[in-house]
Formats: sequence, structure tokens, C-alpha cells
Amino acid sequence: MIDKKKVTSEKAVLIGVVTQHQDESMSNEYLDELEFLTTTAGGKAVKRFTQKLDMPNPKTFIGAGKLEDVREYMEAHHIETAIFDDELSSSQLRNIEKVLDCKVLDRTNLILDIFASRAQTSYARTQVELAQCQYLLPRLTRLWTHLERQKGGIGMRGPGETEIETDRRIIRDKITLLKKKLTIIDKQMAVQRKNRGKMVRVALVGYTNVGKSTLMNVVSKSNVFAENKLFATLDTTVRKVVIKNIPFLLTDTVGFIRKLPTQLVESFKSTLDEVREADLLLHVVDISHPNFEDHIASVNKILGEIQSADKPTIMVFNKIDAYENETIDEDDLVTERTKIHYTLSDWEKTWMNKVDENNCLFISALNKENLEEFKEKVFEEIKKIHITRFPYNNFLYDEYTEEGDEI
Repeated sequence: MIDKKKVTSEKAVLIGVVTQHQDESMSNEYLDELEFLTTTAGGKAVKRFTQKLDMPNPKTFIGAGKLEDVREYMEAHHIETAIFDDELSSSQLRNIEKVLDCKVLDRTNLILDIFASRAQTSYARTQVELAQCQYLLPRLTRLWTHLERQKGGIGMRGPGETEIETDRRIIRDKITLLKKKLTIIDKQMAVQRKNRGKMVRVALVGYTNVGKSTLMNVVSKSNVFAENKLFATLDTTVRKVVIKNIPFLLTDTVGFIRKLPTQLVESFKSTLDEVREADLLLHVVDISHPNFEDHIASVNKILGEIQSADKPTIMVFNKIDAYENETIDEDDLVTERTKIHYTLSDWEKTWMNKVDENNCLFISALNKENLEEFKEKVFEEIKKIHITRFPYNNFLYDEYTEEGDEI
């Protein structure tokens, strides 16, 4: 299922809709994200198409006229890939392919492809393969175009339907096998988590590409793979970290994204168990992103789905080195001051000042700015949990400062 061949850059057009639930600015932002996903997968987005609809067309997602415009543009510029911003049904895929006569992908398929290319361990590859099978099962009919279904007329009663049913049975058997394999690995990982003792566990959570792995490397002094691309981390990484005189376990988890495929949430259940069983969450946010507040809402929604929204959380606003605000000239009396004009100090005075007893930090993991303040805050929270769990525990060694002097 997972192709490890190097992906060559291919041109693609991006297609989205503006609906009553998704205005034009939101649609453009989703397409920006889809373009980043396309780049991460090894493609190049050359054109965007959007259409205003009350709701997506149940047959072709967009209207017939707009679809014809897409076909004409793709033919004129020799583009063979069309990527839609929402998940398409099997019938929509078939109908669109008939018109465009090219490779058609949706957002889910694209994310699965990125996960397939990034999966390194056997466990991650098994999880991705299960998600791919679950996605593929209702869409198998379009893969059998060389075997015609039964048609009227002499000599036109082909074996297509039988072949499709046979292949569906093979995919179902594969899904059953992969689920059994994951169940076995889940038990092994549950034992591993149990064998980590009673140390306090801290999990890094957040939107994809916000700097979780970079922060992990800085705090734990390890060498976890980090890259400025979406879903650089798929495999959960756990490191032992000591701040002052308390050791704890720090976990780097897979990043979340809006419209995350349900197949991935289900297949990455065990990975998300690391978040469920954590004592403290470090919610990392890329404050340099213009829509970071929407990212926070998306992450909180997924945390709610996995019953982890009520855990103690520290909001860590990362990438302050990349943050830039727009300015208003002193003699400009027309421009209204909005969030895009806020400085970092302005943001600190907003709702961020009221987050769980001021559990809010501004750092740059890349440049190590405000890192000592970050360590101090994490230490305070971990110490609260540690004292509650081990009220008569003697610490391993005396508390010390960074210079090595005992307190």
C-alpha cells in the first residue's frame, strides 16, 4: 500500500468552495494550507479555482460549468493532477474523473500520501496502511476501469463486478489483519508505558509545523527529526528530561490539522494514547501564523474528541522571532486597529493573560529565547503534580541552579 519511491514534482490545480459555513477568507486559508500540503507531498500548485455555492454539488463537488473551466485550463497547460480541498465521495471521484480525465485527489488522500512518505517505523507504517485501506474500500470501483461492468448486448457481459467484489474482500481481510496487528502492538506499547514507572509525563501537542520537535530537541538535548514541513513527526518520541531536581518524561506527538481524516484519528489511536495518559500538556502554538487562534480551536476540538481537554495545560506561543505585526502611521486616522496590528505585548494583555492562572509563555525554540522562563514554569507545574503523587518522596538530589550552585 505504501509507495516508498521518491516523488517527483508534479503540477497540480487546487479546487475549493465558498459556502455558507466557509466564507471566502476561510476558503483562501484552507487553500493556502492545501498548497503547503501539496508542496510537502512533492507537488507544485500552479492555479486555484473557487466557486460560491450554498453547499458542494453532490455529483461533482463544484458546478458543471466551473468543472469545464478546470478541464480547459488543465488541458491548455498540460496539468494532470487536480486536488480538492474536501473529502470526495466515491461517486464524486468517478464523475470528476470522467470530465477531467486526469488524476483526482482530495484533501484526505493527500494527507494519507504525506503520512505514507513520512512513516519510518513498522508501527507507523501499519497505522498509515490501515487508514489507506479504510479510505480505499468504498472507492475501489474506480480502480477497475479496465474490467467493464455488465452491459447490455451480445458479448458485453464482463467479469467486472466479480473482480470488484473479490478485491473488496481482499481489502476487508487486509483491514482485519492490520487491526489485529495494531492490537498486538498497542498491548506492547501499553506495557511499555506502564513500565516507565510513576514518573510525571508531559506531552507536546499542537497544530502541525508549530515547532514541537524543535522544542523537544532544545529541552531534552536530543536529536529528534525536525523540519519546516507538515507532519515531520509521525512516530511518538519519548525522552527523559530533568529540570532542576525533578525528572519527567517528555513526549513529542503527531501534529494536528483542520479536517483531519477520521481514518487517521482511528488508526493513530495508540499514538494519541500518549496524550490521553499525560499528566501535563504543553500546547505549542505558532504565533507568527496569521490564523493561530483557529489552530488553537482545531487542536482543542481534537483534544476534546480524545477526552483530553480537561488536562492541566501550558500554552506555549512559539516562533516569536518570526512574529511581525503591521503598523499604522501616526497621521493615519482612517485605518482601524485590529489584531494584525497587535504587538506581542498587546497579545499578552488579551485572553492570553487569563489562560489557566497565567499558564502562558512566549518563546522561540529555534533561537532559545525565554527558554529559562519556560523551564521554570514547566518545573513549577511538574512539581505540583509530583508532590501530589508522592507526598513523602525525597528528591533524587538537591535542587540546583544552572550554574551548579546548590540552593
